[in-house]
Amino acid sequence: MEDFKSISVTKGEKALVIDNPTSFPLIGAGTQGAVFKLSEEKCVKIYSDELQAKMETEALKAGQKLPFFPKLYDTGRNYVVMEYFNAPTLKEYLRNCTYIPESIAIKLLTILRELKKAKFTMIDAPLRHIFVLENEELKVVDHVNAFKRIHPVPLKLLRDLNIILLKDSFLAWVKQLEPDTYKMWEKYFQENDLDYRNIPVSSGGSGKGVKVDSAVTQPLIGKGHQGAVYRIAEDKCVKIYGSTDHCRQEKEVLLKSKDLPFIPKVYETGPNYIVMEYLLGPNLNAYLKKQLQLSEDISRRLLDILTMMKQSGFKQIDAPLRHIFVTNNGFKMVDHVYSFTRLQDRPLELFQNLHERGFLDTFLEHVKMMDPKTHAAWTKLPIPLTNEEIAALEEKEGNSDKNSKSNKSKSQKNNKSKNSKSNKSSKSNNNSKSNKSKSQKNSKSQNSKSSKNNKSNNNSKSNKNRSDREETASTKETKQKKKK
Repeated sequence: MEDFKSISVTKGEKALVIDNPTSFPLIGAGTQGAVFKLSEEKCVKIYSDELQAKMETEALKAGQKLPFFPKLYDTGRNYVVMEYFNAPTLKEYLRNCTYIPESIAIKLLTILRELKKAKFTMIDAPLRHIFVLENEELKVVDHVNAFKRIHPVPLKLLRDLNIILLKDSFLAWVKQLEPDTYKMWEKYFQENDLDYRNIPVSSGGSGKGVKVDSAVTQPLIGKGHQGAVYRIAEDKCVKIYGSTDHCRQEKEVLLKSKDLPFIPKVYETGPNYIVMEYLLGPNLNAYLKKQLQLSEDISRRLLDILTMMKQSGFKQIDAPLRHIFVTNNGFKMVDHVYSFTRLQDRPLELFQNLHERGFLDTFLEHVKMMDPKTHAAWTKLPIPLTNEEIAALEEKEGNSDKNSKSNKSKSQKNNKSKNSKSNKSSKSNNNSKSNKSKSQKNSKSQNSKSSKNNKSNNNSKSNKNRSDREETASTKETKQKKKK
């Protein structure tokens, strides 16, 4: 018999790392842990952090008498076995509604009232954590923060209802059914109303997500290492960064690449925020959870994005599934902070994501058929599939780059040395030639002077000899005249 305890769930750099050697199917994963179906009645949630397992165990035990809590069957150091619900979430149940039914509004108010009565501090529940059973019976899961976070007003519930345009309808029922509750919520919102440009978001430190204020009323739709994203309109969201450098880097990518079809529209920018297009649709990771196989169409779309990145000068060539959204206008990709600065020529995180879904081999077969050259480049070296392998590869590539730079520097130094020697030799030769030339010129000059002097001396001698001969002849003539 298989044992779910052999399943490993650990926290990776950007997402949970799941190793499931069993046949128990993965039915959900979040920031805290992963949920696997054990039977039609039971499921197990395995946590990456034992402290969070302990926190949820305490909350589930405290709520066992509440009718909307799941049954608790077993607990362990890092897991909780609880009741499994084969039912839609309230988000799915209300998807096509134009108003919220009175019966649902009454049940939600009852849940909030009972949570407060049971001394829970988080009087809240997002729509995806509420399941709708037969006869509209509601069940609420994920109570890790039930005694940790303080939500006197159901901020997440109202945020989700606002996204599907049912917030006003629900508040109308609250005002009618529980006017005192409505007044208390209205007062809270007035006191905590906040311009999104001033929403506090701070860096969580190396390797950790940013920190946000959980009391902010704007709908938080996601947060990660660089920033937090809030929905501010039906077609717009704002990403607020913990670092102005991260904001500047992503702004540069989005604005310079705005003509690429997978880049979301940008409406406004500031020193620490970017207002951009809100992408209506599931991310590709959530979409593929419901697929039995990877289609050629999806592989083609992914390959097109990666190819356009390379052709457009992106340095980081990757497309994590959670960063790609399936919209009516095709695939859109978010989170481009390091696209122009981090060197990565293979989509390693995409490979890892597809491997976890069991689709990597199919994807590589599709790529081999569509673009053999790219397939050859990607598979030339073994593909790392764990965080440790990726870290080792990045370290190896980093050392390779350092060695390459070092060798290049040495080569440049050697070339400079050779050029210096060559220049010195050339100068020496030139000087030698110059000196030789000067010597030759001087020699010629001296020879020329010597020749001139010789000629002058010869002429002088010749003139003297001629004068002597003329004088001798004159003397002879005088003697002959005297004799006569």
